[in-house]
Amino acid sequence: MSKLTAEQRIERTHVQLMKHPNFCLFSGLFMVGKVSVDDECPSAKTNGVDVTYGRGFVDSLSDKALAFVILHENMHKAYRHLVVWTNLHKKNAQLANAACDYVINLQIRDYDPDGRDTEMPVDADGNVMGLIDEKYRGMDAAQVFRLLEEEHGGGGGGGGQGIDDHDWEGAQEATPEEQEAITNEIERALRQGGILAGKMGGKVSKEMQDLLTPKVDWREALRDFVKTSTQGKDQTTWRRLHKRYIGCDIIMPSSYDEKVGGILIGIDTSGSIGGEELAGFLGEVKSICDEVAPEKIDLLYWDTHVASHEVWQGNDLAGLTESTKPAGGGGTEPACVPKYMKKEALDPECVIMLTDGYIGTQNPNDWEIGKPILWCIKGNERFNSSQVSGKVVHVE
Repeated sequence: MSKLTAEQRIERTHVQLMKHPNFCLFSGLFMVGKVSVDDECPSAKTNGVDVTYGRGFVDSLSDKALAFVILHENMHKAYRHLVVWTNLHKKNAQLANAACDYVINLQIRDYDPDGRDTEMPVDADGNVMGLIDEKYRGMDAAQVFRLLEEEHGGGGGGGGQGIDDHDWEGAQEATPEEQEAITNEIERALRQGGILAGKMGGKVSKEMQDLLTPKVDWREALRDFVKTSTQGKDQTTWRRLHKRYIGCDIIMPSSYDEKVGGILIGIDTSGSIGGEELAGFLGEVKSICDEVAPEKIDLLYWDTHVASHEVWQGNDLAGLTESTKPAGGGGTEPACVPKYMKKEALDPECVIMLTDGYIGTQNPNDWEIGKPILWCIKGNERFNSSQVSGKVVHVE
């Protein structure tokens, strides 16, 4: 039986990974860009869309190691590493390469912890090629880069031996329009792979789930929520007759817009929301209020109880961000807000809750307030939206 060529082995490995419950997530990604074999390439490289494998390198790899390398290159593509982290590369190319590799190698191993289908490659001397370290778990490339800078003093060295080369220069040759098209193609491929993984009973890591989650600008979501929730309601009055019909001897009431009511904002003062984030959030709310002109803003600071209730209306709104006085600092129980609303007979048009999302189990009955609710979650991507009633956006 003749030996398979490098091209044939790569194609066969693609097919095997597509059939694997965990790795089928990357099926569509294998089809994005060009795959080629180069006699002169010493290992493997990608520009973020195309992948090149060295013929001699592929021939030296076991089947498991080849699977690992293929996944490695395609995870660079999935994360758009060579576009997103260009600033790191300009600062220190070697550390940028290492940071990206540390992130994805851990994830590949997590998909196959027993090494049944993948293994890190070894060089001619039997030394493991590739960078992997548990201390970088849960970090992105920028976070790993900063730690590597501290360890190596920001110099040009450090980072260790990687599996592949990273074609940063090639990645920059694409125009902004081409980069956007590539990003959209990669996102579509991953979503299709995610559907396939679900059907095959495979697992999708939290990191990949984040990639598959549509990104929403929280400012736009907040703006849309407030405007939609506080639209003036068409009313009619017989006190002012409709002028258009008077000349036709028809008496009809005229219409008018009912003035927008109030907005209630409940801010968690027990968690990780600092002064800078708070000022930015309130500044955004104030600018929106300038557009919809609510009668007032009820601003509640809460932890296990409502620690402070400020009322802002009219000309006072202009000084909200500079003059507000946050209060609290105890535990966390957001249900104190609807209870306080009922106690004080507060009747806003809508409710906006800003919190870090570590709120425990909520009783749905507490949130039956008959008002639209928007939860703005700060710094907690693991927040389970099923815990609460209303819409959820993540504040970055």
